[in-house]
Amino acid sequence: MDLRYGINPQNTRARIEPLPGTDLPLRLLNGRPSYVNLLDAWQLVGEAAALFGRPAAASFKHVSPAGAALAGPVDRAAAEPYGLDPAAVGPLTSAYLRARDADPKSSYGDLVAVSHEVDLELADLLARVVSDGIVAPGYAPGVLDVLARKKNGRYLVLEARPGCTPPAVETREVYGVRLVQDADTAPLTAALLADVRTGTLTPAAADDLLLGLAVLRRTQSNSVCYLRGGAALGIGAGQQSRVDCTRLAGAKTDTWWLRRHPAVRALDFRPGVRRQDRINWQIRYLEGDLTPDERARFAAALRDGDVPDELGPDERARWAAELDGVAFVSDGCLPFRDNVDHARRHGVTAIAEPGGSLRSAEVETACAEHGITLVRTGLRLFHH
Repeated sequence: MDLRYGINPQNTRARIEPLPGTDLPLRLLNGRPSYVNLLDAWQLVGEAAALFGRPAAASFKHVSPAGAALAGPVDRAAAEPYGLDPAAVGPLTSAYLRARDADPKSSYGDLVAVSHEVDLELADLLARVVSDGIVAPGYAPGVLDVLARKKNGRYLVLEARPGCTPPAVETREVYGVRLVQDADTAPLTAALLADVRTGTLTPAAADDLLLGLAVLRRTQSNSVCYLRGGAALGIGAGQQSRVDCTRLAGAKTDTWWLRRHPAVRALDFRPGVRRQDRINWQIRYLEGDLTPDERARFAAALRDGDVPDELGPDERARWAAELDGVAFVSDGCLPFRDNVDHARRHGVTAIAEPGGSLRSAEVETACAEHGITLVRTGLRLFHH
């Protein structure tokens, strides 16, 4: 499969080639791909759907998911920007809406991955959002006609082969060096959550922790994930410091929750303001550090032309205190208790991490102090 180019346009010669004795796990149906990590996207949703027996979706940007979710309830904050009735959304569309809702600013121009055949409902949604492509195991009649019209016919549509088994050995060639390792085939099962060190693990928390493991397995390390109700709320990827990763993903979780605040829901935009601009202005309003130019453009986007006062620290704290029952997963051991202290600020009540740090006892003590259930999985899930 020829690619438009490699990682950058100056990488002009680029191809996807099957290894000897294997077939390509993807079939190109429309568009022309570039050098992106499509296989991670498909593997994430395939594994998540197999674990829970429900449709799964992910919104990928720059080889990591901006969001990932299982099919489930959709609230008005997630559905209304797309003109949808949350009570009437089908399972596969709900999974993608919930995945994109984790970080809708980052999901702009995403690669969509879904675990089940794409139906016309999801195709209609994708026709109205800024997205660069999709990978799925199949497409219902009429769906390709809808998707092929996106981006002047350049929308990338790939069909995955669900029964394709990857080789037992992985190789990567970089700078004249070939790296070879066994593929990571460690199963993600409830047995990984058996070592409960503090608190009591509820079934809901167990499901979220297991989903978090599937997400982080395909997320660039260092990575952590906050989840609730079968959906990621904030994913931190590729940070050199784990506590920075925890804080970054926590800030995204706060933004997800604050987007449900009445003051944000009451922002009244002028007709004609684009959907993505409305979402971005909601987020910038919450971030609260508008430049003079942004303030003027924000005012112009609002119906009354008046930027409302920012939410004060007391109101933010009051609203944040209502977020609870959040699960937190780390792809590597938590090296210090500061990760726990920061995670608790974002409604975390259950944590899963491999353990094995020199200060694991301090991490366990911190969880006990905060009333957080701590699970030691013994499984590191670094991904690069």
